[in-house]
Amino acid sequence: MKRRRRPTDDAEVAAVDLGSNSFHMIVARPEGNSLRMMDRLREPVRLAAGLDDKRRLDAAARDRALACLERFGQRLRGLPSQAVRAVGTNTLRQLRAADDFLDRAQAALGHPIQIVSGYEEARLVYLGVAHSIAGDDRRRLVMDIGGGSTELIIGEAFVPRQMESLHMGCVSATQRFFADGRITEKTLQAAELAARRELEPIAARYRRAGWERAVGASGTIRSVERCLRDNGWSENGIHPAGLARLRAALIKAGRINKLTLDGVSARRAEVLPGGFAVLSAAFDQLGIAHMDAADGALREGLLFDLLGRIRHEDVRSASIAAMARRYHVDTEHAGRVADTAEQLRRMVADAWQLDEPGMGDMLRWAASVHEIGLDISHSQYHKHGEYILRHSDLAGFSREDQQVIATLVRAHRRKFPRAVFRELPQYWQRPAMRLAIVLRLATTLHRARTAEPPPPVSATTEGKTLHLALADRGGAGHALIEADLQEEADYIAVAGYRLLTSRG
Repeated sequence: MKRRRRPTDDAEVAAVDLGSNSFHMIVARPEGNSLRMMDRLREPVRLAAGLDDKRRLDAAARDRALACLERFGQRLRGLPSQAVRAVGTNTLRQLRAADDFLDRAQAALGHPIQIVSGYEEARLVYLGVAHSIAGDDRRRLVMDIGGGSTELIIGEAFVPRQMESLHMGCVSATQRFFADGRITEKTLQAAELAARRELEPIAARYRRAGWERAVGASGTIRSVERCLRDNGWSENGIHPAGLARLRAALIKAGRINKLTLDGVSARRAEVLPGGFAVLSAAFDQLGIAHMDAADGALREGLLFDLLGRIRHEDVRSASIAAMARRYHVDTEHAGRVADTAEQLRRMVADAWQLDEPGMGDMLRWAASVHEIGLDISHSQYHKHGEYILRHSDLAGFSREDQQVIATLVRAHRRKFPRAVFRELPQYWQRPAMRLAIVLRLATTLHRARTAEPPPPVSATTEGKTLHLALADRGGAGHALIEADLQEEADYIAVAGYRLLTSRG
C-alpha cells in the first residue's frame, strides 16, 4: 500500500457513489460546518442491468463502469485518498467474485472503493438528507429508491432511529416486470404487489413509529415530483392523487419507449415504471399522505461523514464504543490493551509498513472489542467475537473494514489462523497479519488483567523477526510474562514470524 498524505480540513473532498443505476461523483470544499459544491458528475451506468441470474457482471456493464470511473479518476487526480470516499451499493453487494471487478475499478478511479451494507447505505442517505434540510427538526421518514435497493429511515435531526434496506429498486423492478417494454394495468399491478410484499414485514413497525414529514432522496422521487408539478398534477410535492394521475399516464403510454412526460428525461423514463411501482407501493403500505423531494442523498452523506473523519468526529469510534457496551466489555482492560498495542505498532510501524492512515485506528478498534465473545462463552470466545463483528451492522464501517477487524479479533489468541488472512483483500493480508501479531503481544503483556502496567518494552524488527526487550524488573510476574511470550513465539511461528525476547 502506498503511503497517502492526509487532507487538511479545508481542502477539497470528494464522494463517489457506485449505484446500481447511476454512478455519481461530487467534489466539495468545506466551509465551516457546510460544504460548497465545486463539481458534480453523473453517468447512467446501469450496473444492475448487467447482472445475470448467477450474479456475474456482463462485459458491457463492466466496460461502462470502468470507463466512467476512469473519467471520474481524471477529476480526482491529485487528491489524497483520505479525502475521497468511494462506495459500492446493492449491485456490488450481490456481485460474485466482486474482488476481481473492484481491483480494476480501483485502478481506474485511482482511489479505494468500499462496498457498504444496506444498513450503512441507509445511514449515509439519511445523513445527506438531514444536512440538505437542516433546521427542520421534525421527525421524518426518508426514502431513497436506488437501482437495486430502497432505503427507508425514520429519524430526528441528524440521528436515524430506524433503518431498513429492501431488495427492490427502479432498475430491478423494471427488469422484472417491464422487460419487454410494455406497461399495462396487469404488469403495473404485479410490480406494485411485489413491492408491497417487500414492505409488509416493516410496515406496521414504521406506522407505529410515525413521522411528521416524509422526504424522498433519489432520482426517481425527484423525477416524479418534477413530473407531477410540470404536468399540473401537483402544486407541491408528491401525494396519492398525483400518483394516480401519473399511473394513468404510464398505462396510457403503453410502452416505455413511448413515455414522453414533462419533467422526465429519456434516461429516467427507461426505469420509471419500476421506480413508480416501488414509490406507489410505499405510499399505500406505509400510509404516506405527502412527500417532499430533497436534494441531499447518499453522496452528500458520504461527504459529511468524510468531513467528520477528517475532523476527528468519526462515527466508527462511536459504533465500536456502543458494541463494547452492548457486550459488556471490560473497557478499562480493553483500553490498556489498546494503548500497549498502539505503542508496539509505533515501534515497528516503519519497518513493517504499519504507518498507513487508518491502520492505528483498525488496531485500536479491534483491541477495544477483542473480548466481546466472552458475553457468549469463554470457550473459543475469539471465534464468537469474530462472528459478531462480521455479521453486525456497524455504522460507518464498510464490509471490508468489518472483515479486517473481525480477523484481528479472531487471531488475537490461541492458534494463529493463517487461512482467515487469505480471505482478506490482497493488499490487507500482510499488514493485517502483522497487526494481529502486535495485538497478540499486547494481550499477552496484559494477561494478568491488573491495573498495574506491564514492564516497559521496546520492539525492533528485521524482516519477519521481532525482538521484544523487557525492562528487567525480576520477580515471579516477570517470569510469567516471559513464559507467556515464549508460548506466543510458538504460535506465531506458524505464520512464518519469529519472536525473540530478552531483558533489557
